[in-house]
Amino acid sequence: MAEPEHDGGRVAILAAFAANLGIAIAKFAGFAFTGAASLLAEAIHSLADTANQALLFLGRARARREPDPSHPFGYGRVRYFWAFIVALVLFLAGGVFAIVEAIDKLRHPHKVESLGWAIGILAIAMVLEGWSLRTGVREARPAKGNMTWWAFIRHTKHPELPVVLLEDTGALAGLVFAMLGVVVASITGNPRFDSVGSLAIGLLLVVIAITLAIEMSSLLVGESARPDEVRAIWRAMEAGDDVVRVIHMRTEHLGPDELLIAAKVEFVRDLSVRQLAAAINAAEVRARAAVPERCVIYIEPDIFDEEKVAAGAP
Repeated sequence: MAEPEHDGGRVAILAAFAANLGIAIAKFAGFAFTGAASLLAEAIHSLADTANQALLFLGRARARREPDPSHPFGYGRVRYFWAFIVALVLFLAGGVFAIVEAIDKLRHPHKVESLGWAIGILAIAMVLEGWSLRTGVREARPAKGNMTWWAFIRHTKHPELPVVLLEDTGALAGLVFAMLGVVVASITGNPRFDSVGSLAIGLLLVVIAITLAIEMSSLLVGESARPDEVRAIWRAMEAGDDVVRVIHMRTEHLGPDELLIAAKVEFVRDLSVRQLAAAINAAEVRARAAVPERCVIYIEPDIFDEEKVAAGAP
């Protein structure tokens, strides 16, 4: 099924912003009391996540601008740009900081103090992060449909939901690493275990950053509609009595909810100019009804040439 236009991304971003801001404050307080490297890494991570949500909101706001002469197809892809910035800069910055901090603490260990404070703050953070992830999962389900979660992250055209889902999943895993690090460091008396937890958090953030950067860069370059949508558009165009066949078609997402369709179509040859114009308009109406996205459609009447099609010419 095609993804319906919805505003679940905004709700998920709000939940993640509120959760991450509260978590960042709690973790910085915990680091001040304990000196735990993994808590500092997690605090920076949560602060970066809070900034992530602000940038996603910025992208959504800028994408709503009306088309103008310099951007006749609108600003829908701005959402992909800011999601890419979130992945490339903030995630990597958080990950690299955590790795550098971990290496420094491995070389110069610092004893973890106030274990109770560290465990309590991490437990609170897990609850808040779990609530944020639950909200993101709930808001993503309508768009996910029957896809697996990994397929949804790979193929969705809505950039905010994959960012929030991977961010929250990574944050929960990072909290587990931080908890294990401070507990094992306290039990064994070896503070380097805390640094290992910080290192694991950093590596996890880098993996998430690379995954999101790859997906967002693909959307920035321009992705076609999904194969099932292409088939639906193709069938809808050919459904008219005055259409012989669709010769050639290309699609590209101008934004999460807007689709560009360009097609060469062979029409019945004895149509007048007025009848041909009406047939093109009718084909556009059928194509728009076949998919939920807003469609910008260009149809070029043409004559089917088997040799050109066999050669792969448009």
